Amino acid sequence: MIIEEFGAPDGLRVVDRPEPVAGPGQVVVGPEAIGVGGVDAVIRRGTLAGYGFTTGHVPGSEVAGPVVAVGDGVDAAWLGRRVWAFTGTGGGYVERAVAAVEDLEPLPAGLSAQDAVALGGSGPVAHFALDRARLAPGESVLVRGAAGSIGITAVQLAAVVGEVAVTTSSPARGDRLRGLGATHVLDRDGRGGPAGFDVIVDVVAGPDLPDFLDRLNPNGRMVAVGVVAGPPPADFGMRLIAALRRSLSFATLSLDTVPRADTVAVRAAQFAAAARGELRTVVHDVLPLEKAALAHARMDAGEVFGRIVLTP
Repeated sequence: MIIEEFGAPDGLRVVDRPEPVAGPGQVVVGPEAIGVGGVDAVIRRGTLAGYGFTTGHVPGSEVAGPVVAVGDGVDAAWLGRRVWAFTGTGGGYVERAVAAVEDLEPLPAGLSAQDAVALGGSGPVAHFALDRARLAPGESVLVRGAAGSIGITAVQLAAVVGEVAVTTSSPARGDRLRGLGATHVLDRDGRGGPAGFDVIVDVVAGPDLPDFLDRLNPNGRMVAVGVVAGPPPADFGMRLIAALRRSLSFATLSLDTVPRADTVAVRAAQFAAAARGELRTVVHDVLPLEKAALAHARMDAGEVFGRIVLTP
């Protein structure tokens, strides 16, 4: 599945390409499940064109399934093992995916391929966002954009520490998030709930981000982990300067800056917790690979709670 034209979901097209071959240090995975992430939609819309994405790009950054081939220098013991694999900023919407061996995580017994792609990429983001925010026991958290996979995991992790508020688009979604640990449900604009928060994890960004900076308590910290609504206004930092006496902090987080060993350790622990039923994943729907445009249309319409999974 390629992006033939940036913009609307119908710019995605199915094409035939040669069977990939694993290079040195690489494996080929036969995906049983392909995660459809928010970054895939942002790339498809053309929002990140300045980062070098061009037509013909294959979206998708995570797949799960058995290793079907290994390249030079890779232990043959990987063959047949069920793994989660990170394919980079693209290359996941395929019948055969190539990944570096260091970007594999074996799946524990009891964890499905669908659950793996609902957690493998997003779970560590949620963990390190709260870590970057220095969340302490008893502090309050707002998860903005909590209905996606990052938000769903962040709600569960933060609920162990203190009160968790969420923004969401409907009472029904709010009820589901309460079942995952949320204590307050706000609408998309942030109306309702407590007046302020110690920590905000923001998956949304967009033009309304500065209004949420105003919701931080003194010494409050916001960590932005996504831009599903586009970039914030260029002058959003003026809200921080205007509130100088409140000592507010704003940070961004990308797993690219987290040491690989730390990310691997967190992902393995989260997979084990999910297999034990201690960390919940939410799969909104499972669609065939050729229906990727439908998956993206549902994301654009704000219909998705959790993650849509594609299967070849």
